[in-house]
Amino acid sequence: MKNILLVFALLISLTAFSQKPALGDTSPKPLVLEKGKIYQNGEQIPSYQVKKILASNVRSASLYKKAKTKEGLGGTLLGLGITLSVVDFAIGVFSDADYPTAMTYVGVGMVAVSIPILSGRAKKVKEAVESYNDGLKNTTSLDFDLNAMANQNGVGIQIKF
Repeated sequence: MKNILLVFALLISLTAFSQKPALGDTSPKPLVLEKGKIYQNGEQIPSYQVKKILASNVRSASLYKKAKTKEGLGGTLLGLGITLSVVDFAIGVFSDADYPTAMTYVGVGMVAVSIPILSGRAKKVKEAVESYNDGLKNTTSLDFDLNAMANQNGVGIQIKF
């Protein structure tokens, strides 16, 4: 019997040291949006890391993904539109071809379409950061009910999470 208790005590003492101790506060920190850049703890966070951080909140991750899609699509349209217009202008200046051609009109149209697309991305990033920070506020509070119970078997405390 003494051997069994000794082995049991040793196993319990080994499990007490099996977890790493917490090194400070590991709770998620809020994000700050300043001049189109996202900061956490005063340090700027790259886009790939922001995606990982926002992955814990489905709504904010979706909004951030939509903002990045708008940024990519709008930037592509803007770049192509400017390129088409400049190339057509260069062709008109350095050759005897008629200027403006359909290429200039298509380029100007692409630039015009890219402006409303690009204008909505900043709002979506702001909404994503606000949604993430609101989610942090909601998860820090504990919602539970504490009741004193009494029945024929005795008195007790009931906790519901």
